[in-house]
Amino acid sequence: MKLGGSLARRRRSRRDKSRGPIAGTSNERRGQGRYSRLWFSVLMLALLGWFGGYLITTQFIFPLPPPLGDLFEVPDIRGGGLATARERLTGAGLVLGEIDSLLHPSVPEALIIGQSPLPGQVLRPESQVRVTVSLGPQLRSVPDVLGLTEDRAQIVLESSGFIVSMDTAEADLPRGSVLEVFPPPDTIIPLPAEVLMIVSTGPALVTMPLVLGLDREEALVLLDSLGLVVSEIAEVFRFGRDQGVVVEQEPASEIELERGAEVRLKVGMSGRVMENDSNWP
Repeated sequence: MKLGGSLARRRRSRRDKSRGPIAGTSNERRGQGRYSRLWFSVLMLALLGWFGGYLITTQFIFPLPPPLGDLFEVPDIRGGGLATARERLTGAGLVLGEIDSLLHPSVPEALIIGQSPLPGQVLRPESQVRVTVSLGPQLRSVPDVLGLTEDRAQIVLESSGFIVSMDTAEADLPRGSVLEVFPPPDTIIPLPAEVLMIVSTGPALVTMPLVLGLDREEALVLLDSLGLVVSEIAEVFRFGRDQGVVVEQEPASEIELERGAEVRLKVGMSGRVMENDSNWP
């Protein structure tokens, strides 16, 4: 009985030893399978994250340019009207967009003076091109400055947007008064524009002649021809040749006078001196 029991135990021991490695190998295989599936899941998640980031970046943050076949070159539409611009843009696969306008000193009204984007750039189909249209030059009426002083007239003209140039002329108006403007007052002209202002230098000056020794009538005729006014003639006692001629004058000869200036004379007479109630010494 003891011998049989011992043999049975030895057989079980050999069976357990023979089964041990097989069971260990199976567990190792199951562990390796789980490890492989874990790495595969991590790799797939990484790939999905990279692909999602790529889509977000290329579609929303930094979109990729369209294929070259889907881009159209912007034509130059400056210098023409809106109808022509719209037709040319349509032919190029683009659309006329927002229209701005501004005053321009040289470009006529309703012509295009600017565009955005500029000619030569490329856009997606049906993209808009913004344009700026000229309103033409600004028109302004020449103000009436006749009779004003030179300084005052210049301020008025320049504040109205005009460039002022000046010339002078002799006239009866006081020195520095505006005689004429060209173009004339109330003329409507485009800005910028120049206005010529003619300013008076005052009445013409004449030189006082020497009338001493002339007969009274000769002196009066000469002074009148020069535009001078004899305001007073005093008769004073003189001998010989000084009788009947001018013996004194005021102002003296060679003095510059305005036309209309007054002149006083003294004429020699025989006999009692007659001063004609003059206060002239």
